[in-house]
Amino acid sequence: MSKVAVVYWSGTGNTEAMANAVLKGAKDNGAEAELFTASDFDGNKLDTFDAVAFGCPSMGSEELEDSEFEPMFSSLIDKLNGKKIVLFGSYGWGDGEWMRNWEDRCKEAGAVLVSDSVICNDAPDDDATAQCETLGASLS
Repeated sequence: MSKVAVVYWSGTGNTEAMANAVLKGAKDNGAEAELFTASDFDGNKLDTFDAVAFGCPSMGSEELEDSEFEPMFSSLIDKLNGKKIVLFGSYGWGDGEWMRNWEDRCKEAGAVLVSDSVICNDAPDDDATAQCETLGASLS
């Protein structure tokens, strides 16, 4: 059984809804999965999981949220080499540049992106929720 962490930051609840769908997908596929906010996750916890789903919305000029999520993620970047991960998040403007940049950053760190990232405009609809569940299942 795979041990999966779902780590997210959400300002409006959209990315939180996505995180819950990712968690459901992982659990439904047999993983032991736990949900964490960015402020409750660190490198010591990362070491105890086989795989991690990271979720953060697009903020500012298409970048990760910079007060909690970015500092947490930056502190983990050197530990991502060989780690199975997936990425997800919501946006209200732009074209997903923040996600493409985030994916590139993870690949440069040696992380293993096991599935295409999931992004949705504003609140996740039924299709985005199903994609998030599939994303979680891909980590189990």
